[in-house]
This record gives sequence, structure tokens and C-alpha cells, in this order.
Amino acid sequence: MRLLLMSDTHLPRRAKALPRELLDQLPHADVVFHAGDWVDTATLDLLESRSARLIGVYGNNDGPDLRARLPEVARVELDGLRFGVVHETGEARGRERRCAERFPDVEVLVFGHSHIPWDSTTDDGRLRLLNPGSPTDRRRQPYCTFMTATIEAGRLTAVDLRRLPPRR
Repeated sequence: MRLLLMSDTHLPRRAKALPRELLDQLPHADVVFHAGDWVDTATLDLLESRSARLIGVYGNNDGPDLRARLPEVARVELDGLRFGVVHETGEARGRERRCAERFPDVEVLVFGHSHIPWDSTTDDGRLRLLNPGSPTDRRRQPYCTFMTATIEAGRLTAVDLRRLPPRR
């Protein structure tokens, strides 16, 4: 099962459209995750229409229209692997411990908010945390980013942080 992970698209404030490199991945993804801060409903409509399956949550910059259509936290089981999706997880220090306590029922947590790519595992190896960064607003990061991953036999494999070329 092929996964596409993104967050913090902030359209149309931070960019006019999703990058072509990201859109080109949609037909290849069995499941698309968006960890909040869509900002406009047009992006949600686009991803719903082009994704085989979309799992998304709202973020702190998302207004009532998006909050009416999306949950604050989403949970889903894919090929025996339990996922959680949330926008905010707090500061980096202590994140693994806090998330393990808050999400004892998931094995992979996809989150956003910071625009900083993140891939870590709790000390006990029970929970993997993934932040795909932002495909449209790199902030202080060197690149805009998103992630792809694969689930094989109930295990998350081939997690790949994709760097996007600079916008012109």
C-alpha cells in the first residue's frame, strides 16, 4: 500500500497551488494524509477528488468551513497498522513521550504545524512520529517537503522525505 503524506499547505496564502511534483504522486497513492492547515476548502476538494482515499484533519489556521468537514484527530487502520493524524503536538522537546501518552492506540502518528520534517520513534519502539513538513511554505527549512511511504505486511517501509525544487 502506497502512502502520500503532507501538511501545512496554507493555500492560497503561501502558494497559489500545490506543487506539480506533489500532484504527480496522487495517482500512485492508495492513501493520502493531510495533517492540517489547509486554509482553503478548494485544496480539500481537490485532494478528495483526486485521491483514492484521503485522511485529513484540521489545523489551527483552518476556519469553520474546514472544521465542519474534518476532525481534529483522525485514526485509521491500514493493512493492520494503526495510524493517528493530528496537526499540533507541541514543542520538539519531549514530543515522543507526550505523543505516546496521548496516542496509546496508534503505531504511527502523522502530524504537522511546525513545517519542520520529523521522523522519530519512541524509546520503546512502539510509536513512530512523522511530520512531512510543508510542500508550499518552507519557513526556515532549506526545502519545501512532503513524504511518501509504503505499508508491506503490516509494517511501515520506504519512508522517504521528498524535497521540492525552489519555486520560481
